[in-house]
Amino acid sequence: MTRPSMQRPAMTPTVVALPETVPFVGPEAQERARDKAFRARIGANENVFGPSPKAIEAMQLTAGDGWMYGDPENHELKVAIARHHHVEPGNIAIGEGIDGLLGYAVRLFVEPGVKVATSFGGYPTFNYHVVGFGGQLVTAPYRDDHEDPDALLDVARREQARVLFFANPDNPMGTCSDAATVTGLIERLPEHTMLFLDEAYLEFAPPGTAPPLDVEHPRVLRFRTFSKAYGLAGLRVGYAIGETSLIRAFDRIRNHFGMGRVAQAAALAALGDGAHLREVVGKVAAARDRIASIARANGLGSVPSATNFVALDCGRDGAFARKVLNGLVERDVFVRMPGVAPLDRCIRVSAGTPAHLDLLAEMLPEALAEARSASG
Repeated sequence: MTRPSMQRPAMTPTVVALPETVPFVGPEAQERARDKAFRARIGANENVFGPSPKAIEAMQLTAGDGWMYGDPENHELKVAIARHHHVEPGNIAIGEGIDGLLGYAVRLFVEPGVKVATSFGGYPTFNYHVVGFGGQLVTAPYRDDHEDPDALLDVARREQARVLFFANPDNPMGTCSDAATVTGLIERLPEHTMLFLDEAYLEFAPPGTAPPLDVEHPRVLRFRTFSKAYGLAGLRVGYAIGETSLIRAFDRIRNHFGMGRVAQAAALAALGDGAHLREVVGKVAAARDRIASIARANGLGSVPSATNFVALDCGRDGAFARKVLNGLVERDVFVRMPGVAPLDRCIRVSAGTPAHLDLLAEMLPEALAEARSASG
């Protein structure tokens, strides 16, 4: 028998040129490397206060139906989300978290050579999707730890960017712009540019952060999630809001069975439990205040946050902040940090339980002292 050729067909040039990377190294990977679990998992912006008891009950009741695919049209959840936002079901696309929806949205508009405007140091997973489809990122710097709409618009116009990505509130700094600023960004969009408006953390933001929904605008997609305030990060449920023909385009490319039946049921129940959502938002606000207080007690600043995390300013450069982060990790406290200067002078701490933050308060002075000793 002739042995088959061991060569395979060539991958696309776009993929061959990419590094093998994961945008975020998960705490699980770090725990495997350490051969030890973290005592405080406060680095991934997860909602440690958990999902609604009603969502947990829905998951338990639906678990036995796990042999069935989820509804490929996401009908019940789509109708409920539309009712929640006072729009039509045709204005809603549902997918595997905002990350999954961003991948679909990028696929709709980005091909090799297309330029995409974003903030330098902004959300890495969005960038991952753009380069994965051959797009070219063009960036504007943050201004005073905020994404800068004026600079982003200038870049989009100058570079003829087909997409502009703007997160409000922002990750990794936790800051937000008010509704008037976002409205101004929308009104000044170049005619050739789509706006992807990531509102993953909106439930934690102060009133007046988000402009009213305008589902008639043909060049605005707004993204929301059940991962943060609703506490369902492990189930991957997100949705996009937009003009009907734009939303219908997702059906050309999405994984129609991407949403599991258990996830659909949990999200539907979570959406209906406003009391639990308000309770979580209150606990997160208290945790943010505690994190800022811990920072002050250690001579550090903190960036005012509209999310479920706080960026702590370590007062020096990224190398020093990395030493502080590593010191906390060695002491079983999982945190993260922004990836580029000048944002990387900070470490980023997610809202934790009182026990988590007690451990942070205990370990941060030790990590700072060690970092200062090593830095001279």
